[in-house]
Amino acid sequence: MASRVVLVTGVADQLGGQLAARLAADPAIDRVLGVDVTPGPGPRDARVEFVRADIRGPRIAKVIDSARVDTVVHAAPRPSVGPRRAAIKELNVIGTMRLLSACQRADSVRKLVVKSTAEVYGASASSPAVFTEQDAPEQGHADEVEVEGYVRGFARRRPDVELTVIRLAEVIGPGVDNALARYFSLPVVPTVLGFDARVQLLHVNDALAVLNRAATHHLPGVFNAGGDGVLMLSQAIRRAGRVPLPLPRAAIGFGTRLAGRVDLSPGQARLLSYGRVIDTTRLKTTFGFTPKWTTAAAFDDYVHGRSATARF
Repeated sequence: MASRVVLVTGVADQLGGQLAARLAADPAIDRVLGVDVTPGPGPRDARVEFVRADIRGPRIAKVIDSARVDTVVHAAPRPSVGPRRAAIKELNVIGTMRLLSACQRADSVRKLVVKSTAEVYGASASSPAVFTEQDAPEQGHADEVEVEGYVRGFARRRPDVELTVIRLAEVIGPGVDNALARYFSLPVVPTVLGFDARVQLLHVNDALAVLNRAATHHLPGVFNAGGDGVLMLSQAIRRAGRVPLPLPRAAIGFGTRLAGRVDLSPGQARLLSYGRVIDTTRLKTTFGFTPKWTTAAAFDDYVHGRSATARF
């Protein structure tokens, strides 16, 4: 199914903004609408039609109807951390509900792509060594668990809409500004005493490529997306040239905020204790994509990019 009019939410964020630009460069796509409450700090691609709208409000339905949008890429969900946690959670959950309601009523919509996260699986002492797409989300550990619940409900009400859900591993790379990237940039990195978690990462370029492919190809289903291999947390800290500071588990959130004002979501804090690895067999076989960057290579590229930036 060729996508002609694509709407991307969350374009003020790096991933959503760059994805919209990639889609706009595709000659098979006629229009790309980028939706967010602000245009974001970075430069805007002139080919992306920016629409200032809050997906929690009624305007999103009018935008979808008037533009005859056939493909919606919901890239807006983000970790709800820091002093704006409640507001971000409302945007994630209520915003998704309103967006899906608008899509449900729009007969032009034929495809929905949802950016989710591997954080839906949780992280605990009882977690499997490797999570597959058949593993049920761990209730109550991420806004994305609620988001995916509403998405499944939408799929039942609109079975004619092709649905693709991408569960991303932790995204990293040059220029990425998220909690994990800031965590590894701390001069002294708080760790959980007695634990050395396995960490799986996804290079930002691979994350963009996966979401772009999901939006432009017939690939319904749920897919894990992560780089091959893992790094132990201690290895990552050494590769970043940082010094670990072991703390009791209960103090890890306070420690990261004290060390450098890094706010971790509850799921990210558990990740630093127990780690998380996802199986990407379906991504490579059914989805038809193999990440170009391994976990180690993605992390090293992040470190190199940070070092290069620091020199200027």
